[in-house]
Amino acid sequence: MDKSDAGATTVSRPLKGLENRQVIQIACGDQHSMALTKDGQLFVWGDNTHGQLGLEKEQPSSLTAQPVKSLCGIPLAQISAGGDHSFVLSLSGVVFGWGKNSAGQLGLGDTTDRRIPTVVNSLNRKKTVSISCGGEHTATLSKGGTVFTFGSGGFGQLGHNSFEDEHHPRVVAELWGSKVSQVTCGRRNTLVSVESSKLIYSFGCGMQGKLGNGEMIKQSMPFPVDLSTECEHEYTFEKLIAGENHSFSLFFKELESKPESSDQGVLTLNDRMIDRWVSGSDKWPTIKKEINTVFSSAASLNGSFLKTSCDEHYQTSVEHCGLDFDLVKTSFAKLLENKGLISEVVKVVQQKLLPDLNPNPAGVEALRLYLLLPELIRGLQKQRPELTEALASKILQLNLDAHKVLVTYWSKLPNDWLKGLVKLFQKECAELIDQISRGETEHDFTRRLQNFLQVLQMLYKVCCTTHDDITNSDFIIHEINDLLDTLQATMADLCGKIFSFCFTEDFHDVVKLKDYYFGIIDILVKFPFAADTVSKQRMFCCLQAECLGRLPDREMLMLNGNVLRVNRDSLLTDTLKYLKQNTHSFLNLLEVVFIGENGIDWRGLSAEFFSLLSKSLLKWEKKVLEVHENSLVWFNPDRTQCNKDFYYIGVICGMALYNHHCINIDFSLALFKKLLQLSPTLNDLEELSPVEARSLKSLLEEDEDVVDILFLDFTAKGQELIPNGGQIPVTKVNRQKYVDLYVDFVFNKSVKNQFKHFSRGFSEGCPLATWSMFHPEELQELLHGSPKYEWLELHQSASYERCSASDELIKNFWTVFFEFSEENKKKFLMFLYGTDRAPVGGFSKRPLKIHQSDGPDPDHRLPEAQTCFDRLILPKYSSINTLRKKLVHAIHFCEVFGRE
Repeated sequence: MDKSDAGATTVSRPLKGLENRQVIQIACGDQHSMALTKDGQLFVWGDNTHGQLGLEKEQPSSLTAQPVKSLCGIPLAQISAGGDHSFVLSLSGVVFGWGKNSAGQLGLGDTTDRRIPTVVNSLNRKKTVSISCGGEHTATLSKGGTVFTFGSGGFGQLGHNSFEDEHHPRVVAELWGSKVSQVTCGRRNTLVSVESSKLIYSFGCGMQGKLGNGEMIKQSMPFPVDLSTECEHEYTFEKLIAGENHSFSLFFKELESKPESSDQGVLTLNDRMIDRWVSGSDKWPTIKKEINTVFSSAASLNGSFLKTSCDEHYQTSVEHCGLDFDLVKTSFAKLLENKGLISEVVKVVQQKLLPDLNPNPAGVEALRLYLLLPELIRGLQKQRPELTEALASKILQLNLDAHKVLVTYWSKLPNDWLKGLVKLFQKECAELIDQISRGETEHDFTRRLQNFLQVLQMLYKVCCTTHDDITNSDFIIHEINDLLDTLQATMADLCGKIFSFCFTEDFHDVVKLKDYYFGIIDILVKFPFAADTVSKQRMFCCLQAECLGRLPDREMLMLNGNVLRVNRDSLLTDTLKYLKQNTHSFLNLLEVVFIGENGIDWRGLSAEFFSLLSKSLLKWEKKVLEVHENSLVWFNPDRTQCNKDFYYIGVICGMALYNHHCINIDFSLALFKKLLQLSPTLNDLEELSPVEARSLKSLLEEDEDVVDILFLDFTAKGQELIPNGGQIPVTKVNRQKYVDLYVDFVFNKSVKNQFKHFSRGFSEGCPLATWSMFHPEELQELLHGSPKYEWLELHQSASYERCSASDELIKNFWTVFFEFSEENKKKFLMFLYGTDRAPVGGFSKRPLKIHQSDGPDPDHRLPEAQTCFDRLILPKYSSINTLRKKLVHAIHFCEVFGRE
């Protein structure tokens, strides 16, 4: 282009940057210009002294058209350029302004310039349908005909019966109820039209007669423009135009002569367009072009499927996305039925739309895309994994504010829609883990899996707080068990090669494969929602075995440091003495020896040890633990100086978990929540102390009068919950705060020191930090044992040695067993396993083995238990009565369980 030294253009030429683009709107300010294209992109050029171009990078000017990237994805309905400021309006009525703000013309409540598009929050949900910029003022029009003005008011151009500036949008009161149909700003004046009455009003600077009312003075209130009687009766009003020193109004004499208005909007997808595509009424090149325009543009797609009924899309906000979900579903269903159409759509989305998504959107409307695309992707087969992975990456790249809004949108989704979103990412995780389990080890698998799991974690948190119908089971990836099978087979293969000294090239491949699988496990433990309890236990054991395998001289450590010798009569004293020696290697497994007994600890002795030690802790004369009325255990809040005692209780509990044994101390679920850094609730207090909790729940439900006569203050158990709490009464207004502080006091403040030392000991006793992958309920079950005693499962999973299920002896045994009371059944478990707790996952996870003994004089012998092998040795008794008598005696008077 030919330019002067000042950059002026003397010859009309196509503007650089807008070649081959269909421009649908254009606006000019003093020294900058704007253009909106059919695919929803906003381009700017000219002077940028005050940031009126809205470009992310600070630069004085631009001679070529540049896209405003921060507005990428916002479906724009209108653009307007003022003196040195700019405005755009979205399809959902959201107003963005930027540039010079010396008189408050951006409506943001201050006079600070803005260099990037900024939402005018005070106009949100006002159903804005039109904007217009003057020299230093701005006007907006709402759907109901309400006019707002703001900025410079020195000439009365705001119409507020004042010559003061306004920094916030303010209604032009004199026009209230007039149902204005159009508003336009000149440099220092404003024009509005009321189509129903065929009146035009003007206010502001009247120089050169541009107000059209015969006056040439400043006018701060709207007055009618003098129109000829012809305009009132024979002509139809069309448009207002205001310049610097003159004004125009466009009328048509007859309705038929009014030209058809061209489509000035961004191209959006709708039912009619899809029907044309599906029917093939248009030629393929035309269809292909439209597909490319809509599906390559985040703005076009985000402007599609708005919920127009009752103007709901005008309510778009951080809480409301404005989408018509039913319309989305039916529209995409039509596309998915046509292979040719969907193939072209996928290609455009994959190659153009997803790569160009902006991680820092200027407004919430841009986030509609993240709700639309999953519905499209879910119906695909071949390209689904690639598109899902690209979408996951873009979700994770969103800035913090956009991330929060998207999470809020998810929380408001219909259940079936959210469940479909969960299923999409859960399915991709499952298929990826399945491929890994089958030996596919592409390097990219690790990154992809992490991305899927991170998005799934976001969804999991949403469902935990807002959608009860979507449960933990909807997130479980069962293929993790297959991965663990593959890992165990790989480790067995590796061990076989080591023991056979087969250190070939294949050996090194197996080592790499094993390390790769462990890398996948390391990822999975960070996403505990993805695995069930059994899978987590297996992962814990695998990581424990790997950790033990890497210890130097572990055999020496086992022999010298991890053998605990105790007397049954001084179990607790001996244990504390042993721990205080600091010789125990917590990374190695514990070996227990009962002094004076011949048992070898192959799991059974240590199981018994922890069971007996639990009873000793509960009877400890120091009373560091309290047993509540429902048998649940909590820290004694009065034992504030027993730091070491709480530390060692934590160590013992951690050791039990690490050695896969139960502790017969029924700690409240609140303890396990605190260990996992979760906050206990009023429901947890109800579990621990039902009477206290019911009183607090009643307080929340009582009428105001009842609350007042209770005369409660902000104290609990003689302690102030807040400063001067004894002087602050509990009222209907602050009772929720009181209850929250009360619960916090019980579980946190009153036992802060006790828990701190317990937690430190627990982490030391169980040094494999991956215990934190368990949910509180799972951790409680691992330490306590299963709360469910499925006795039929014990029967059904049993196996037999030197006998069969049909033998008279075995039939008699099960008859006697099922005659037992619940207490005697648990004593049998203690006799058999060394603990009366059911195994986690049920008895099938630790099945009973019954071995028939053929020794002499069976009626004079007692049953024996090999606790290390879960084996019951049963003599061949002559009658059911003899079996009953001997078995009852054994479970009531057994003291030594270990058998070699």
